[in-house]
Amino acid sequence: MASSSSPAPAALTESGMTHRQVLEALSGLLLGMFVSMLASTVVSTSLPVIIHDLGGDQAAFTWVVTATLLTTAISTPVWGKLADLVNRKLLFQLAIGIFVVATAAAGFAQNPEWLIAMRAVQGLGAGGLAALSQVIMADIISPRERGRYMGLFGAVMALATIGGPLVGGLITDSLGWRWNFYVALPFAIAALIIVQRTLHLKPFTARKVSIDYLGIILLSTAVSLLLIWVTLAGDSFDWWSIPTLLMVGGAIVAAALFILVELRSREPLVPLSMFRNRTFTLAVLASIATGIAMFGASVFLSQYMQLARGATPTQAGLMTIPMIGGLLVASVGVGQLITRFGHWKPYLIGGGVSLIAGSWLLTTIHYDTNFALVSVYMFLLGAGVGMTMQNLVLIVQNTTEPTKIGVASSGVTFFRSLGGSIGVSVMGAALASQVTDLLGGRKADITAALATLGDQAPTWAQQLQSGSLPQVSAMPDALRVIFEDVYAQGISHSFLILVPFAIMSLIAIVFLPNVPLTRMTNRERLEAGEADLATVSVSEGMETLTATAESPVESDRHRHSDESRAASRPESPR
Repeated sequence: MASSSSPAPAALTESGMTHRQVLEALSGLLLGMFVSMLASTVVSTSLPVIIHDLGGDQAAFTWVVTATLLTTAISTPVWGKLADLVNRKLLFQLAIGIFVVATAAAGFAQNPEWLIAMRAVQGLGAGGLAALSQVIMADIISPRERGRYMGLFGAVMALATIGGPLVGGLITDSLGWRWNFYVALPFAIAALIIVQRTLHLKPFTARKVSIDYLGIILLSTAVSLLLIWVTLAGDSFDWWSIPTLLMVGGAIVAAALFILVELRSREPLVPLSMFRNRTFTLAVLASIATGIAMFGASVFLSQYMQLARGATPTQAGLMTIPMIGGLLVASVGVGQLITRFGHWKPYLIGGGVSLIAGSWLLTTIHYDTNFALVSVYMFLLGAGVGMTMQNLVLIVQNTTEPTKIGVASSGVTFFRSLGGSIGVSVMGAALASQVTDLLGGRKADITAALATLGDQAPTWAQQLQSGSLPQVSAMPDALRVIFEDVYAQGISHSFLILVPFAIMSLIAIVFLPNVPLTRMTNRERLEAGEADLATVSVSEGMETLTATAESPVESDRHRHSDESRAASRPESPR
């Protein structure tokens, strides 16, 4: 008997890659995603401290987050379109570079405006990392096998989301918050080197690049006007006012023009024809709620821990672990189950139910709610995000034409980021309005609390009147209890906005077509399509050649045979 060779790999791509080789190729993508997530999450627990030190208010806090989400959303379809046109590996490296430079520049912020601007540039790179990692993975792994690798992306995201707040809190409490913006630099350099050495992609057939610049401008205008209106309405001007009419009207006009441009563009930013695909349309609807849950929870739960429970940045990072644990367990576990059994819909439905339960339960939290219950609520929300986020991209890739895989993948990511940015803005506006109303109703309590502070009363009164975000953990007990109660009510109220979107997400998931996952990679599907076309063309060509190359004898024989068959058929009634 011949000696046995090494065991056959569990899965092979079109290039004959083993599981280990796939992991090597994905290592740079995973590290790039880790850099993106780490740079974002490392400041999440320190953001209340940062905004306080820079003299910003709740609106500045919201815009620091929204600016990144907005540019991420707008740039994602651009990166996706570029991925269908030019070198994907180079694009991924460029996205890392943009992201890291902007992150480092944010560390020099002296005011909220500079921080918001750099976070906006940061979002341009984040959009590329989010879109391109999914597209590149589709090139080398089939949808059926992609489940367990999607789990790895979920695990990396969970690791960054857990480690980021913890590291950020420790850095803020020891070295100062500015160092949070530099921690991702060594990881970014390593990611660039690893991608260069391990990621080798076969280039697509080169074609002329055409970017829909007018579409980008119109989309940016529409979304920006909408978010600015949501942030300022009810504070800087009334909900029903001339500024509201101008902003909302401008957003509607820009959106209408964007649709017209997309319908006429040769290379549209967001091909509207994709909405004819039922899977894509329903996945987009489901992704909106996922985006709001993922970004909204990370922003406002951090505020809840620090402003409603008096935690330090380090403690806030530790206290959000249950949510990230739910995301990690659900993402990795469901990914493995999808790869093993090939069924995806039951897990997505379970994720939708978990998303609804977690978001609704978080509307019930108070400053003194038992933390064990809060942990359960966070776990359910995290599990809902983990089961739906990556798998919605997976099923869209499974049913999309290979030549449009980039724009389809980025399309889902785009609407997830767009939903997240709008959701965070709306939740932030609701929180600011609710806190203002609640503090107005507690003026007597605040005055009585200040009266008990003696010589410190003028200092705290001046700080409260400044309008900047308070540092609740440093407040005297008499004031802290009031502000913890107010912020807890405001944050729980803001989570009400998430509930209807979570319900919409579940409905969309239920109606998703249950299409089986293919075992072919994107490259294999593309080559198979080309082979089928070639087979049809050759077959039709041979028939044509045969028909035109018949000899006279064969022609006579065929003619007599046809006449005999015609004579033998009964005449049809007239």
